[in-house]
Amino acid sequence: MTIRILLADDHAVVRLGLKMFLELDADLVVVGEAENGDQAVRLASSLNPDVVLMDLLMPIMDGITAIKAIRSQAPDIEIIALTSVLEDASVMGAMRAGATGYLLKDTQADELCRAIKAAAAGQVQLSPQVATRLLREVQAPESPEKLTERETDVLRLLALGKSNKEIALELIIGEKTVKTHVSSILGKLGVPSRTQAALHAVRIGLVSIGETE
Repeated sequence: MTIRILLADDHAVVRLGLKMFLELDADLVVVGEAENGDQAVRLASSLNPDVVLMDLLMPIMDGITAIKAIRSQAPDIEIIALTSVLEDASVMGAMRAGATGYLLKDTQADELCRAIKAAAAGQVQLSPQVATRLLREVQAPESPEKLTERETDVLRLLALGKSNKEIALELIIGEKTVKTHVSSILGKLGVPSRTQAALHAVRIGLVSIGETE
């Protein structure tokens, strides 16, 4: 299955470079480019990509605001923050807004491709150091609705870094059913992304930080 990508960066040369090396991978195709956050939100709505690579520092609308807007209108689109800024405020802002991942622009090409494929497959990837930092900063959901037993099973496997396909195989259900359960979990917990759902699983002791690698 080809993964459809939207690039959002205000520098044309960055978008060109990303497009060139991403499309060397036969599984990846760039379906659109945005030069500011507002354009990214509009293109995400019209193109419905699988993954958005989002710069955070852009004119008209910044990346964090754009992530939040895309999340609210199209929760199935996964968003990876791709930026030159590694500050706690930026990391936390992107994660609170609903980013699935956070990568620096000096990330190696093969690592970026792996991250895109993992995001498209529904995998949450948190190193223990990142998980610990995020757990300190991301607020717990306020009185979340109770999850069903099956939703709890899906949440545990999601937090362990399993892809939608792997969860489906383990629970003997369809991938579409997994996606439906994930949407229900996010709604009940009141969180915008799988990453924050995984952090909730760690917080309530469903999995441990060491298991999330």
